[in-house]
Amino acid sequence: MIMSRVTRIGLAAIVIGLGPTLHAADLVKAKDGSGVFGYKDTPKLPWCEYVMHDPDRPLPPKVQVGPPGPPVPPPSDAVVLFDGKDLSAWQPSKWKVEDGQIVAGDGKLVSKASFGDVQVHAEWMAPTNFTGPWYGSGNNGVTLMDQFEIQIFDSANSDIKLYADGECGAIYGQTPPLVNVCRKAGEWQSFDIFFTAPVFEQGKLVKPARVTALQNGVLIHLNQEIYGETRHRVAPAYNKTNSVGPISLPAHYCPVRLRNIWVRPLK
Repeated sequence: MIMSRVTRIGLAAIVIGLGPTLHAADLVKAKDGSGVFGYKDTPKLPWCEYVMHDPDRPLPPKVQVGPPGPPVPPPSDAVVLFDGKDLSAWQPSKWKVEDGQIVAGDGKLVSKASFGDVQVHAEWMAPTNFTGPWYGSGNNGVTLMDQFEIQIFDSANSDIKLYADGECGAIYGQTPPLVNVCRKAGEWQSFDIFFTAPVFEQGKLVKPARVTALQNGVLIHLNQEIYGETRHRVAPAYNKTNSVGPISLPAHYCPVRLRNIWVRPLK
């Protein structure tokens, strides 16, 4: 999730973020000379030694994967959210269907149905001819309960050195993926996400959300705790007390394409 309106591209006054609030701040580079960009004036993450979007947090190692295959057919008990035909499973939006694929538009795409514990399968592709600012390259995500985003980004592009908790597959702003298994822009990729919703009793959190996830068939999270809503430059917190919510796909002014989206409620 990286916001996409700026007044100038450079090291200073670049806006990168999530949600309706814009945060302008200076990007800094990692101390090790790697060229990774991030922030040092963000909240400390209490479960690790880093601040949010820390350029000094190690990037996940890159692992090569095989070529993309055909779409993965949904199992018989799946709820199909997109099968190439239309957006009838989603709330009205400015997104469109083109050549049997969703093309990201303005605003976010939000499912009509809500889910708690759920398996989510989604296939997506970053554009090869992207002409916008670097931080918008392939920028999208799969957001569980419309609160917890698994980041989509063109992390195969070695010229884009984004902070670790913004890499493709990251629980945005919290936990980087175990490995970077991105295929290059123009090739189809997949997420298989196994999500356990947070549990509340009398308005208090008793069990946080957790996620196990695969990207392109490779494990990138294993029973990883989600520490709260995923936001930009704002410390994670559980601000809502619901245990169900829609699946949403954020728009960050990049025409990412998606296909073959289905879910399996686990309860």
